[in-house]
Amino acid sequence: MKYLSFLIGIISIQLGFSQTFVKDSLNNQPVSFATIDFGNGYGTFADEEGKFYYSEKLYKGIDTLIISALGYKKKKIATNKLTDTIKLPHEASMLEEVIVTAKPKGKFKIITIKPNGHEDYFKCWLPTIESEIAVYFPNNSPNTKRISKLLLPIKTEAKNWDKRHKDKHEKRPFSTLFRVHFYENNKGMPGDVLTYEKILFIANQDTDPIFELDVTESNIIIPKDGIFVSIQVLGYTDKDGKLLPNKKYKEVETKRGIVRVSTTFRPLLPFTDKIASKQTFVKRIFHNNGKWVLFDLKNINNSNLLKAGLNNYGMGLEVEVYKEK
Repeated sequence: MKYLSFLIGIISIQLGFSQTFVKDSLNNQPVSFATIDFGNGYGTFADEEGKFYYSEKLYKGIDTLIISALGYKKKKIATNKLTDTIKLPHEASMLEEVIVTAKPKGKFKIITIKPNGHEDYFKCWLPTIESEIAVYFPNNSPNTKRISKLLLPIKTEAKNWDKRHKDKHEKRPFSTLFRVHFYENNKGMPGDVLTYEKILFIANQDTDPIFELDVTESNIIIPKDGIFVSIQVLGYTDKDGKLLPNKKYKEVETKRGIVRVSTTFRPLLPFTDKIASKQTFVKRIFHNNGKWVLFDLKNINNSNLLKAGLNNYGMGLEVEVYKEK
């Protein structure tokens, strides 16, 4: 990772990157992981310090950036007027809608919604920097329910790991940063966000096949209409867990010219046909205005996962169910 960080620094100088910080207009604090939309389906994310890089040489033909973050108003800025700091104003109406719930009291029992994982590389979603996956969990009783853990199936090995393993080669190291969101149920679709708290986790080559993320302190109470839980890859990190500049695509030279191919990130996410209902939704942050769609053949007709009947990401939960008073 040291070499990678050094290499990025050299590339930044050669390509003439400009470094820009996204900050809160009221307190001048960094707006961590703000979305930087370049238009035409391209974009990136600011890091924990609100920092991102832009280069005319790297992103040709881009004349406008749209900066956004949960709880803030979007800001559009021409690339020729890009400065070292962009300040985002608060979106007051959005902040007022956040549901604040007191920590539940009393006796409870833990129930587990089991995750569905597997080891088949060809039945996995390849995460890209533009995609977010949300899974719907219904609320089937009036009892108060608080989410204590997310149970996230992942696959860390590369496609040819079995062959390389026999040769006693080590796993190729990686460190990928993910963000978690919780959404209310809006007529069967992910609706408003339920918390603006930044819930993050890192997966690497040594992460267990079912990654357990404790979210007890976030105090997420499942609404009566159910809840959508999402994960989104932000990109690779350095050895200290700091987000690195990640390109959304790779440029591949072919006989027909340069083709842009979406950059995929490890780990892979196992999809399953073991869940009867279709409860997985996806969105591409920089496409279709970031709208959610149900993950099925009616909406996405070029997915090998869907053609194989794999409609759902097999996320599970641990939930505290409180006794009725």
